Amino acid sequence: MFDKWWERSVIYQIWPKSFCDSNGDGIGDLPGIQSKLDYLKDLGVDILWLSPIYRSPDRDNGYDISDYYSIQPNYGTMEDFDSLLQEVHRRGMKLVMDLVMNHTSDQCEWFQKGIEDPNSKYHDYYYWRKGKGPGVPPNNWNAVFKGSAWTYNEKNDEWYLGCFSPFQPDLNWSNPELRQEIYKMVRFWLDKGIDGFRLDAIGYIGKNPELPDSPDGSCLILDPCVHTYLQELNRQVLSHYDIMTVGENANLTVEDMEKFASLDGGELNMMIQFFHVEEDIDEFGKFNLNRVNLPHLKQLYRDQQEDMYGKFWTSLYWSNHDQPRQVSRLGTEDPKYRDRAAKMIAMNTHMMMGTPFVYQGEELGMTNLHWDSLDELRDLEELGAWHEFVDSGRKSPEEMMECIRQKGRDNARTPVQWSAEKNAGFTDGTPWIRVNPNYTEINAAAELEDPDSVLNFYKKLIALRHTDEIVISGQYHGIALEDPQVFAYTRGIPRETWLILCNFSGEKAPFDWRPYLYSSSEEPDVVLGNVDSSDFLETGTLEPWEGIILRCRT
Repeated sequence: MFDKWWERSVIYQIWPKSFCDSNGDGIGDLPGIQSKLDYLKDLGVDILWLSPIYRSPDRDNGYDISDYYSIQPNYGTMEDFDSLLQEVHRRGMKLVMDLVMNHTSDQCEWFQKGIEDPNSKYHDYYYWRKGKGPGVPPNNWNAVFKGSAWTYNEKNDEWYLGCFSPFQPDLNWSNPELRQEIYKMVRFWLDKGIDGFRLDAIGYIGKNPELPDSPDGSCLILDPCVHTYLQELNRQVLSHYDIMTVGENANLTVEDMEKFASLDGGELNMMIQFFHVEEDIDEFGKFNLNRVNLPHLKQLYRDQQEDMYGKFWTSLYWSNHDQPRQVSRLGTEDPKYRDRAAKMIAMNTHMMMGTPFVYQGEELGMTNLHWDSLDELRDLEELGAWHEFVDSGRKSPEEMMECIRQKGRDNARTPVQWSAEKNAGFTDGTPWIRVNPNYTEINAAAELEDPDSVLNFYKKLIALRHTDEIVISGQYHGIALEDPQVFAYTRGIPRETWLILCNFSGEKAPFDWRPYLYSSSEEPDVVLGNVDSSDFLETGTLEPWEGIILRCRT
């Protein structure tokens, strides 16, 4: 237990399109990533996760793959990828690729051949069905990006299934020949020497072949066959390599997590769960102005963190390509406290049990962007929600735009702010998406020179994971669950306890630490804090957005 390299690592997610552009076309690329490897090594991260870089029509930012064996031309060539992989390994880091196995692009050769010849093997690589009647889909499933999950093909008088969108047809995992085709492709990348996969929306591959109606119209049912497929994938392919696998799926219970990511290693190594990032959803889904309910959030974390010990491993994150910027969501954009809040949120996450994921720019304290108009938006989810809620009159255009400013995915996809130079140093050309204008205040060049920056605080947090066993194996205990301001928990190993206190508010917060630390010494040590000259131990009061780690040895 706790002896796997990925349990002791920190993962850094790269969204290639917005990371660094080397050739001035306004789109990030593989040589651009390679040019920043020393920065990432200095940050201290162990594993780089690349969001999809395969050939794609790019209607869903690469999650619509048309050729699993080719690199998206905007990002470079296979030679560029091979060079990147070599340089990552030369620096002692590992590289994990994002892989979509639930669906392909409708431009994928398999799908096109299946349309051309309904009697070919490729036709059964996807879900094709007759409708229930003229113009009536085979079942009641709705797509993630809105509308029916079924699209009618007049040529063959059949409907095909696309649980995300019409241009992302679902692969038929009940077909053994399709599964072997997928396994062949997985081996291709593993034989190149990559260090694992992040498996997008993996639960969707498990579908009852009968495709029955669902109670709520959802196409995410988590049929038990998903575990049969993943066990086969593990047995035939994954277990033969020293790699890390991370699954991603919504609506996972603690019991689901244990099935997917049990420590016995029979399926995957860990899962990306959604219980915390969906705490604030309502009848409009994520598109609201709700703040998280802190007592409820703490209860959710306690349930997961305390139940997982000795059973399964998990991911730790608030930011990724699907989420708004965490300091805007959970903290504040007020310049007086923004950096302190960014550090506090990071401390709260990194000191839990699991593997932390850092999303590009998060380590700088990058914020949401105040979008001015619909024309600036690029994300399918935002545009689909706009038409669903605005066209129906459920939200006014002004209300919906403010929801997108707060919760939209494009907030995470603005270019990384490398410097105060034009376009934040991301590109010499015209960026594919708007650069956040606060790059003159928030950028890597400035933060590298500032010992008190968010960036340098992240280095300290990552170093703690590399040096202190308690961060890896200490048991989690959630405390003060009803406190409306302070997120508090302990991590413990024999003869040592850490108390992590995080004030998730812009007001001072009293907190009595004494009942939670028992020591022969007069007071505990301060391991790390985000407030210079904090007098918390004397006053028992946390400053606005303060985070502090206290250590007691017995």
